[in-house]
Amino acid sequence: MQIEAKLTNAIQAAIKSLYGQDVPEKMVQLSATKKEFEGHLTLVVFPFLKMSRKAPEATAQEIGEYLTANLPDVVARFNVIKGFLNIVIADACWVSLLSDIQQDASYGLKPVTAESPLVMIEYSSPNTNKPLHLGHVRNNLLGWALAKVMEANGNRVVKTNIVNDRGIHICKSMLAWLKWGNGATPESTGKKGDHLIGDYYVAFDKHYRAEVKELTDKFMAEGLDEESAKERAEKESPLMQEARAMLVKWEQNDPEVRALWKKMNDWVYAGFDETYKALGVSFDKIYYESQTYLEGKEKVMEGLDKGFFYRREDGSVWADLTKEGLDEKLLLRADGTSVYMTQDIGTAKLRFQDFPIDKMIYVVGNEQNYHFQVLSILLDKLGFKWGKDLVHFSYGMVELPNGKMKSREGTVVDADDLIAKMIEDARMMSEDKVNKLEGISEKEAQEIARIVGMGALKYFILKVDARKNMLFNPEESIDFNGNTGPFIQYTYARIRSILRKTTEAPSGAVGGATLSPKEISLIQQLAAFGAAVQQAGSDYNVSVIANYCYDLAKEFNGFYHDYQILKEPDEQKRAVRLALCEAVAKVIKTGMGLLGIEVPERM
Repeated sequence: MQIEAKLTNAIQAAIKSLYGQDVPEKMVQLSATKKEFEGHLTLVVFPFLKMSRKAPEATAQEIGEYLTANLPDVVARFNVIKGFLNIVIADACWVSLLSDIQQDASYGLKPVTAESPLVMIEYSSPNTNKPLHLGHVRNNLLGWALAKVMEANGNRVVKTNIVNDRGIHICKSMLAWLKWGNGATPESTGKKGDHLIGDYYVAFDKHYRAEVKELTDKFMAEGLDEESAKERAEKESPLMQEARAMLVKWEQNDPEVRALWKKMNDWVYAGFDETYKALGVSFDKIYYESQTYLEGKEKVMEGLDKGFFYRREDGSVWADLTKEGLDEKLLLRADGTSVYMTQDIGTAKLRFQDFPIDKMIYVVGNEQNYHFQVLSILLDKLGFKWGKDLVHFSYGMVELPNGKMKSREGTVVDADDLIAKMIEDARMMSEDKVNKLEGISEKEAQEIARIVGMGALKYFILKVDARKNMLFNPEESIDFNGNTGPFIQYTYARIRSILRKTTEAPSGAVGGATLSPKEISLIQQLAAFGAAVQQAGSDYNVSVIANYCYDLAKEFNGFYHDYQILKEPDEQKRAVRLALCEAVAKVIKTGMGLLGIEVPERM
């Protein structure tokens, strides 16, 4: 049992014995003692004053005396500061806790059973008209880490993806390829399929803007003001009309359009798979908008029949959400084509048919906050009992030192380029260190560079609270000092190096060992891992784990700087310090693993 749990039980017993009152566990408020006072854990006694009918100092004194008399193996001594009881934990208790941490193979993690709640997490959600970019990287890393954290909290997890493989944006790329592609393929160009198709999306936009400008000038010459001229130009653009006509043909199952769509999408999927593999993410089930939008249309028509929705004169179908304090939401266009909301309704229906989901979490950027507010209400109206309880894991945008990204203008930070750059930067940064490692092969050096580069990228993104917008700085992320992935990885590699140099089996169970304040502080930090995992899960905040790992690595480096380990002559002290090394390495590896970050044995 953890020290806090033992203390909580003993404090509840103390209140019962001293004041004849039963108190709930949540009333016992324990926190780490402030550094300026002696002690490890502090109890706030103010909640018990009505029971004791005594001053805060007297109440704290009585509880402290009870604990030292009845829990001597845990409480060494105490001191009272006003209404706060500062408790000094016995060294033997810390050593015992360290031993427990070492021996628990799944320390800090809750077991998952067949009866565990089933959580489905949707992330990635790419469009098949362009490659993945930095924004997708944040989405994928958050989705994967959240899945690992939810699993660590005792949930069964299904990782899912919805691929936006249909719609006007897809038709733009298809049309551009037909017009200007000259039969180009990934093989003939040597390009990844997703990059090739992305080029045609950019090409469409370039030609479309030129066409709109030409038409705008023409209509202005005919006497229209600039705004009206531009609006008419966009409406009458032959290129856009062709793209819209292609979408209608796609929805009508035109064989030629469908064949081209399948061929180009297959190129994109092959490209996506390479990027996903490099990021270290995967999915248990992939849904495709082309398969779910019809289900959505069916549910919308069902809602229309039941009077939940209404049809306008132009034939479009809408939901009136003004009573819910929102506005009116388009569900089907006048030409019968669906919108994202329609697809999400259909996808939700299929998912809950496929899996007995207890909780559904959507990892989607904060620009879609309103969308998921509406989706929740619509699913509830349509009779899905889980509609009200869906979770939108809303995250902020990733910005760059030189501003925001725009995919149609081709100014995005491409995910593949970013991954390659991070690995190359890691190789250059760690070259001196790697060269010092004896007998390391070129292949091993490349693998270390990959682990460090990807660790730098993932950690820099995941250490920031997902709800915040963030500025991604590649140079800062790869630094071996400060709150970075490489700093934590280097700490792990340093510990593994220490443990390789000893033949002693690290054991925390060393009776009678005395501990220094830094050693106790390190064990306390280790003891907080389970609480960090729990908080990350309950708050849907994976940055809690990232920053816990940094604090632990920082604490260990302070200890390593001040104390000898292998050269410590006292056998008991050496054994405890080796046990600390082993426990810290294990928790760092587990914690970073929850973030999808590997740790190298050597660095």
